[in-house]
Amino acid sequence: MLILPAIDIRGGKCVRLFKGDFTRETIFSEQPVQTAQKWADMGAKYLHIVDLDGALAGVSKNLPVIKQIVDTTDIPVELGGGIRTIDNIESILQIGVSRVILGSAAVQNPQLVTDACRLFGDRIAVGIDAKDGIVAVEGWGVSGNVHAVELARRMALAGVKNIIYTDISRDGTLLGINVQATANLAKSSRVNVIASGGLSSLDEIGELKKYEKDGIVGIIAGKAIYTGALDLKAAIEIAEGE
Repeated sequence: MLILPAIDIRGGKCVRLFKGDFTRETIFSEQPVQTAQKWADMGAKYLHIVDLDGALAGVSKNLPVIKQIVDTTDIPVELGGGIRTIDNIESILQIGVSRVILGSAAVQNPQLVTDACRLFGDRIAVGIDAKDGIVAVEGWGVSGNVHAVELARRMALAGVKNIIYTDISRDGTLLGINVQATANLAKSSRVNVIASGGLSSLDEIGELKKYEKDGIVGIIAGKAIYTGALDLKAAIEIAEGE
């Protein structure tokens, strides 16, 4: 199981939001590239990047700094945030990003997901962000009016191999990953699932590892590693252990 450090970029800076609220932002670094290198040096084998400006605009906004991260670190990078066209996907893949995460498009334009999977295979992932089990879209500000598990099943049928599942009510709170909801999503969709939202302790990693056989393949670490509440090296050791 992988631990994927999160790098959320807004205005060229590395930030964290509280429950996805753009008015409740904490800036952790003015240098996202240095932050990415720091996590790589600590043993991270994959980075999870979100273009927050892109999520609001509906088109990627921070590709220059993301390209610098890709060029500087020697580990794979996945990117999400406002990616809603094939052209945008191609431009991201061309700068060396390993995997593109489609979010709102999964609800609003499922044909795009189908087309993207046909063209790019497992370089396409889908981000499912939910509150009380219901999917949220457009920077988490709008209800998608579909249950997360139902959307996951639809995405599996569309050819998606990897889903990033975030419980919005826990994201940036250090309240703990919603283990049961994540496990249920993995079991129901039968695709690989990366858990996200609220990771706060090494014990939670152990709990999620119990569901590795059911398809939970990774955990995104955000606020916890920025505040020092969680030691990244220790987290990676537990996640990658037998």
